[in-house]
Amino acid sequence: MAPETIIALDAMGGDNAPAMVVRGADIAVERMPDLFFKIVGNEQLLKPLIGGSKYLKSSNCLVIHTDQKVEDSEKPSVALRSGKDSSMRLAIDLVANQEAHGVVSAGNTGALMVMSKLGLRMCPGIDRPAIASFFPTLKGESCMLDLGANIECDSGNLVQFAVMGQIFARLVLNLKRPTVGLLNVGSEEQKGHEELREASAILRQIDLPMEFIGFVEGDDITAGTVDVIVTDGFSGNIALKAAEGTSRMFTFFLKEAFGSSIYSKIGYALSKTAINQVRERMDPRKYNGAVFLGLNGIAVKSHGSTDSFGFANAIGVAADMSKYGFLDKVKDELRILHAEGEASEKLRGTGDA
Repeated sequence: MAPETIIALDAMGGDNAPAMVVRGADIAVERMPDLFFKIVGNEQLLKPLIGGSKYLKSSNCLVIHTDQKVEDSEKPSVALRSGKDSSMRLAIDLVANQEAHGVVSAGNTGALMVMSKLGLRMCPGIDRPAIASFFPTLKGESCMLDLGANIECDSGNLVQFAVMGQIFARLVLNLKRPTVGLLNVGSEEQKGHEELREASAILRQIDLPMEFIGFVEGDDITAGTVDVIVTDGFSGNIALKAAEGTSRMFTFFLKEAFGSSIYSKIGYALSKTAINQVRERMDPRKYNGAVFLGLNGIAVKSHGSTDSFGFANAIGVAADMSKYGFLDKVKDELRILHAEGEASEKLRGTGDA
């Protein structure tokens, strides 16, 4: 019986590759036994790692050899020209050739975006890809996009991001009717630039299984005011980096405070269970796996410095998107939007194809 979901892995991308990739695949296949991996990378390095795995075996993984890889410092344009036989490009090509349902890489983000866009092409009806990922909130989790793929966006791009984001939230966060908000400098309708106001007007008219709340502000991201936050890549990337920096600062201050005196150390010992609960809830590995939405294929970017647990979670995101038909749902709901007449023209926007 053929496996339900085939995932291509760039085994050579990431700070701790390829060991981290193989261990991550081992964890993922324990959680989801119906997965099959096509692991692209240096066979001499991969075979011993797979041989020492607990759950990976010849029946659920295949090694595709290449000794070339994309370096983290490589410019996307250089990687595109010289990396045709790299582990990243070959893994993407497996998806493009319908030999895998999705690709996961912890390698160079810019190179992965450029190669994926070229190899997988854009989903019909989408002008630009968007990077989407999760944020922990006071109410659970939320999805945010774009996180850096598009510095400038018109109203049509933002509407497209909202459509893809709410489908992503429904599938991965298991929400029946996600709430959606546009990130702005205020919640009032007159606030923000013209593109935001135009996108808001369109989103209030469309009939999809989501609830458009309107404008949200920066503090609404972690408050969990909405399930999906939509913004351009400039603001989204700043928000992401600010959140990551704040998390590191909080951790640093906490360690410094608990190590400042003998009484603080005793206090830490007494509150260790509660602190560990907070640490687990904010663990960035649980939210690992940024998705390039808008491509005609599933491509997931794992954080380059993640460990095997985080990489397994990125694999899980790719598997869920495939199993629950993300691409088909995007195409179906875009057809609904384009059939709504006047909104169709604005939806196309002026983005690059």
